[in-house]
Amino acid sequence: MQAVEVGRAVRITSLRHTHIADRPFIVIPLGLAGEACAPLAALVGSDRDAPELLVAPQPKNRTDRFQLTARFAGLLLPYLESFTEATEIHEVGRGAKKEQRVRCVDAPQLIVPSPGAASFLRLLGRSTRFRRTEGTFAVDPGVPRLGQWLTWFADQSEFTTSSLELALTRVLSAHWATGQSSVEDAHLHALMAWIDPPPGSDGPTAARWAEDPGNVPPAGPATDPVFDHTLVELYRAVDTAPDGRHRAAAIRQLEAQLLPQLRPTWEVMWRAIDLLRDLPPGGKVAPRWQGDRDRFTGFADYLVSGGLPQARREHASGAARRLARLEDAAARYEAERALDDPLVMAEYELTGEAVVGTVTGGEPDRIVRSAANRASLRPVITLTVPGLGRFRVGDEIRSPARPTQEARIMAVRGAGNGPYEIDLELSRGMGRSQLPPAPPGTVPVLGEEVCYTSMSFFSMPAALPDDEDTPWTHGGPPPQHQPTDDDANEAWE
Repeated sequence: MQAVEVGRAVRITSLRHTHIADRPFIVIPLGLAGEACAPLAALVGSDRDAPELLVAPQPKNRTDRFQLTARFAGLLLPYLESFTEATEIHEVGRGAKKEQRVRCVDAPQLIVPSPGAASFLRLLGRSTRFRRTEGTFAVDPGVPRLGQWLTWFADQSEFTTSSLELALTRVLSAHWATGQSSVEDAHLHALMAWIDPPPGSDGPTAARWAEDPGNVPPAGPATDPVFDHTLVELYRAVDTAPDGRHRAAAIRQLEAQLLPQLRPTWEVMWRAIDLLRDLPPGGKVAPRWQGDRDRFTGFADYLVSGGLPQARREHASGAARRLARLEDAAARYEAERALDDPLVMAEYELTGEAVVGTVTGGEPDRIVRSAANRASLRPVITLTVPGLGRFRVGDEIRSPARPTQEARIMAVRGAGNGPYEIDLELSRGMGRSQLPPAPPGTVPVLGEEVCYTSMSFFSMPAALPDDEDTPWTHGGPPPQHQPTDDDANEAWE
């Protein structure tokens, strides 16, 4: 509603919660209308000033399709391999279990315009990773390797904690609210019209102009039907060319039509990346990218050691583990965003899962004794809050400012519309001290404004059996995957 009132997108976060690489690889795919995954063209590259246009002169022709994917592999694979050249040593584990591992200093990042483009790349990976490089219908050796990487990136993109593959409309919508629906936000140019309208215009006017295909071509992977119709004669010219010279001329005409279709999206994507880079990153962005680097290093090593293509279907045990990891990543990401960003935490205040108040009293030196007469430091603070939310006596809550410290609600005073007083008993998060005074800064002081929430900052993954212990009801122990002829013939045949 604020965006509608001011005619411009409104920030819904105070920080950027996604890593933006220094050298991302942009992919803008364009598919043939009416086909699930027939690449017509793509504008790709990591150089802002020198994008590469890839074209399949006749997308229904097998040879043309694989020539396009081979060229794509020739550009993307060297980009990926460049990140494996510089490595570093890091330590994992604690105590006797501590060990040293090698990981890449940085990792690649694929950026596509929208989730639709990301789905197109997933299908492209699925239809190329099983291709054979010898025998009948052999393809360039880079094609199946490209398929393995695209499949891996697609899998990583399902984790909200990962920034290895980004769909720009999804990232922008997570940081700005527009005055249009979420469906309309899926149109990259319309979304950017609200976030960064041209001078002298407002968001609604600029978005309406951008939604007209006559003004701004769609960002792919689907094309405008009217535009598709204009390509029919060019396809026919390619197919009926009497010799190589005429075919080359027809292909140049096709490229001349396709480049203006893709170039506006290329420009607006880099503008969006600039806007995201201008936002200060959240504190958990760098550690999450470190996890991305670990996973990239592991998969790159797997491929170097001759790793097989990913199976078409995941076994029950693998699917269960993946689902558990996805759920854990989603919960952890939401908690980390709230920890980092007061504006995100405000959403939890509205739902009653968080309160912000002022410390108005307490016993910072309170001692409790166990049945064995052991003394423990258990400070109590009194928090005055305007509303109680969903909190009740006995609840365990935490403060984003002190995430390792536990707080238990001992008493609540107040009625009606408030204000309320909440007595909190604090434990942990005060070093090794068992006697007062607590280390400075570990206990909130009088007059300090503090936020407390019932959100869980830490999660324990579900305990699942080992693969070899998979019960018969779920298929039994999974066999080692070996690609078959059915895999190779799965698509594009």
